[in-house]
Amino acid sequence: MPGTVVFDVNETLLDLTALDPVFEKQFGDALMRREWFAQVLLTSMTTTLVGDYSDFASVGAAALGMVAERRGLAVSEEQRSEVLRGLRSMPAHPEARSAIEVLKSEGYRVVTLTNSPPAVVEAQIKNAGLEDLFDAMLSVDAVKKFKPATAVYDMAAASLGESPAGLWLIAAHNWDTTGARAAGWKAAFVARPGMVTGALDREPTVRAADLEDAARQIAEFDTK
Repeated sequence: MPGTVVFDVNETLLDLTALDPVFEKQFGDALMRREWFAQVLLTSMTTTLVGDYSDFASVGAAALGMVAERRGLAVSEEQRSEVLRGLRSMPAHPEARSAIEVLKSEGYRVVTLTNSPPAVVEAQIKNAGLEDLFDAMLSVDAVKKFKPATAVYDMAAASLGESPAGLWLIAAHNWDTTGARAAGWKAAFVARPGMVTGALDREPTVRAADLEDAARQIAEFDTK
């Protein structure tokens, strides 16, 4: 019987490259977006490891300040606000809707699990035009820890009333699929451009080229 498929949001469902023009306009370098998001992830994981917590928007703002300082730049409040507004209004990847519809047609419950706080993820999913597809939207804010902390995946399993073995995570991040596998979930790694897994990662259950490929492989895996 089909279980539940959980989608990561930033970069997996939504296209973070849509922020490149914002960074080009505000800082003169679209590539700064990659550096910024890498710092966002590092900062979020650091706060979790030392037992602190600030919501993802605050982490994003702090990371922007760090990246700008490295480059000898000052960040105005308007610049910071434009980046964070952009994070709320990213488009879905082209195959997102069709992939979710494949899973729902197979009887899966489909939810999101993201580092973004509830109000942000609700805005993100609505602005991406996907709000009619999800059965639930979960946030790490419930446990005040960021992925890939095991407590996040355990919270999701408890909230959904599922055993870890009945859950799938779809993510374009090796640290997210590794976290899910460590928590007893199955995981589909989506190999978006530049995304790879490493030798020390937990092996994902399946590897996919995009979300549609992941959806098909999940359905096939569960019918074996």
